[in-house]
Amino acid sequence: MTAIQKILSDFIDLGLEITQVHDIDVLMEKILTESRRLVKADAGSLYTKTDNGLLFRYAQNDTLQKKLPANRKLIYSNFSIPVSNSSIAGYIARTGETVNIADVYKLPDTVPYSFDYTYDELTHYRTGSILAFPLKTPQNEIIGVLQLINAQDNNCHTIPFAKDYEPYIMHFANSAAIALERAQLTRTTILRSIRMAEMRDPHETGSHVNRVGSYAVTIYEAWAIKRGLSSKEIEKAKDVLRMAAMLHDVGKVAISDIILKKPAQLDTEEFKIMKQHTLWGAKLFLEQQSDFDKAAYYIALEHHEHWDGSGYPGQIAFEDNVVRPTKTKKQQEDIHPFSRIVAIADVYDALASQRCYKEVWDKSEIITFMKHQAGKKFDPHMIDAFFDVCDILHHFKKQYPDKT
Repeated sequence: MTAIQKILSDFIDLGLEITQVHDIDVLMEKILTESRRLVKADAGSLYTKTDNGLLFRYAQNDTLQKKLPANRKLIYSNFSIPVSNSSIAGYIARTGETVNIADVYKLPDTVPYSFDYTYDELTHYRTGSILAFPLKTPQNEIIGVLQLINAQDNNCHTIPFAKDYEPYIMHFANSAAIALERAQLTRTTILRSIRMAEMRDPHETGSHVNRVGSYAVTIYEAWAIKRGLSSKEIEKAKDVLRMAAMLHDVGKVAISDIILKKPAQLDTEEFKIMKQHTLWGAKLFLEQQSDFDKAAYYIALEHHEHWDGSGYPGQIAFEDNVVRPTKTKKQQEDIHPFSRIVAIADVYDALASQRCYKEVWDKSEIITFMKHQAGKKFDPHMIDAFFDVCDILHHFKKQYPDKT
């Protein structure tokens, strides 16, 4: 098999792999990671097209990543750029053309697009070669742009991207676009379920659940790496966890408006009723046909369980297809790992967000509280992972702000 045939085979395999990923955020990360690996690109970025332009969604950079402590990820900002010739990605989104540039610092005056040097100046990174292409649906609609940066030779020197890559990467781009379109539909369906809950509970917003989902997969990945789990195991778990975490409070649709919309803390009897949302949420996923159903069941049921057994609802029993609590506590490893992760993510977001009955806690107060609850509310090992990625979690707060 020649080198080019191997590249084609790898791209075909990757096209099949990404069809197995359901969460759009996990999918975008995989598309960027694996396409970079196949063409030996040092860096890359992925944009999705919106009504307002191109939204910068994901970025990776091995050179900058190596400067960070182990298991830390680059923090980047989400921003929009116009679909126009003012940038390479904007030009591609406007025209649908593929662009292969040997050195962006030597662009001829005749090209219709331009390169913004600001990022290089801020990070002291030198962008050289770029291979960028549109992500098109079967209906020929451009839904995003994938940009691969700085092809590497065997000595890690930047070289141009081989022209031979272009037809194969375009084939992969078509598969990626189809997978992204499907994953977006899945996310939209989940968010519609959340909006149903939001109509009842003003705290259960799309922003909140997106943050909890993002926090959960970030904490989980740091925890799983420390435990020595394989990259395939981690990727599969993240795909399920991200979606299931967003539905942690879906059972609140069964709770009275009088309780959900009370502009103050609940009294003892009201709180007793509120706790039933864990049982109602679990009931939605009693008939489990997939890993997602199983994850959503445990997260809905257990995300208020505590490591020391002081949470709720405790061990449950099934009677006539109904979930009922028993008097037996649930603690430590009896609680599903996903549930223990979401418990941390949910509490962190609650403390860092304004509520009708509380103000946003100061960062130092949150840190002190989370540390104090290690071994009480929270799995102490997962809290360690939480602190490892705390800086990244602040980024998600900005990415998914509460509506004002």
